[in-house]
Amino acid sequence: MKIKLFTVALGVSLTATAITASAQKAYKEGVAVLSTTAMGQATEAKNYFRADSSALAFSAGPANLKVLSDTKGSFVAILVDVSVASMKKAAIMNPSEIEEAQSQLPVLTFTPTTETKVISGFNCKKVTAKDAKANKSYDIWVTNDFTMPMGQLSKLYAGAGGTPVQYTGFQNGQASEITLKSITEQKVPAGIFGIPKDFDKITMDELKALSGGGN
Repeated sequence: MKIKLFTVALGVSLTATAITASAQKAYKEGVAVLSTTAMGQATEAKNYFRADSSALAFSAGPANLKVLSDTKGSFVAILVDVSVASMKKAAIMNPSEIEEAQSQLPVLTFTPTTETKVISGFNCKKVTAKDAKANKSYDIWVTNDFTMPMGQLSKLYAGAGGTPVQYTGFQNGQASEITLKSITEQKVPAGIFGIPKDFDKITMDELKALSGGGN
């Protein structure tokens, strides 16, 4: 059975909490709801976060997926649960795979604009992000209404001047548009950042084989 969108999930996860700036509200622990359209499919994900960890959970067809990561950038795992196939797999990235994923991210420079609008109830301002290497530009909308714990790849949007609300995620050379729909301060569920004992631990190469080469 092909398990699709795991690379998109990883891309969303690696940039979902790429946050910096001072603001009125500082979230320490909770859940953010994100929407994205990638590979022709619309997906809504829940990003559970606290100061040291992140867990991005969403569904793709018959599969429930979760991407676990820490803020140090030393741990990334993709959990795939397909009940109809009695499949529970946890693919753990090794250090070289994490380093490679990080090296593929663009280096962005930011130019603020005077445009403003409200997105998902947040007061946002438009910033133009340019990737000089690929000669591409992206419109990023950031807010100073709040902050949340920084993800391991916060340097991607460190110069944006606020918390990204509508922005671009990158993975394996593919870009996906991400919108923050809501954020709630709450205690995250127990065990949300761990790998359950009934999951078989596999490599990323084995996960790619399961997913038809990542297609």
